Amino acid sequence: MDRTKEISGFLRSRRARITPEDAGLPADGRVRRVPGLRRDEAARLAGVSTEYYTRLEQGRAGNPSAEVVDAVARALRLDETEREHLTDLLRSGTGAARTARRAPARAQRVRPGLHLMLETLAHVPAFVLGRRTDVLASNRLARAVLTDFDALPATRRNLARYYLLDPDARERVGDWERIAAETVAILRLEAGRHPQDRQLADLVGELTLGCAEFTGWWNDHRVLRRTHGSKHYHHPLVGELHFSYESFQAPGDAEQTLCVYNVEPGSATAEALRLLDSWTAPGAPARPLPRA
Repeated sequence: MDRTKEISGFLRSRRARITPEDAGLPADGRVRRVPGLRRDEAARLAGVSTEYYTRLEQGRAGNPSAEVVDAVARALRLDETEREHLTDLLRSGTGAARTARRAPARAQRVRPGLHLMLETLAHVPAFVLGRRTDVLASNRLARAVLTDFDALPATRRNLARYYLLDPDARERVGDWERIAAETVAILRLEAGRHPQDRQLADLVGELTLGCAEFTGWWNDHRVLRRTHGSKHYHHPLVGELHFSYESFQAPGDAEQTLCVYNVEPGSATAEALRLLDSWTAPGAPARPLPRA
């Protein structure tokens, strides 16, 4: 990842969201060739010189202080995740960061306790995500609702790859465009944190070639952290499934996330999951998919 291009693209995209009127700046009568704030306006709001802000946006400002980062974040109205991303980008060129990235990342392993938790949550879909949205472990209902990750080679078990490249996902995932775009934003955040991750770069290249919408979403520079939300699936066996998902950082490993798809007790989705569980249980007779 080119650090200077990433910093420039991110800050320019955040400037473009804010009009001078929104920022409370007086009209100056000049013709605007780009949407949003100009560099000098962003600099004024941040309380720094236009020259310094320009160097910052071009990735030539060295390692800015926390006070400068805070000022720019306030001026551009960055949320907490965007501020973290900006900090990652600005620090990615420092000597300490470069040294830390030289060590190869260890293969991620899920603790036995987390595997046990997935089985304890057998009544709802649950899975563990690692770096790059790699699916490190999943329970049976997660594989039944999404796709059978265990049937894939270990290097292909990836949620972003499933959402964006698997034709079945476009049919199965409700509001596919929103979910796919949010997944790209999650990868964007990780790219800022791990700019030298070769596997992530390879995944981005694969998604660029295989998904027509990916480049547009990637160039938006949107960043997102997994927390909670809603998911909707069209399952070929049991029909419509509606979930409220929660994501939890695994204790002891900040790069593993436990994702749980919760359902309302007594709801149609809860009954559908009960049927799906019985139909996909080991030893259950094979059932043909219903006609569309």
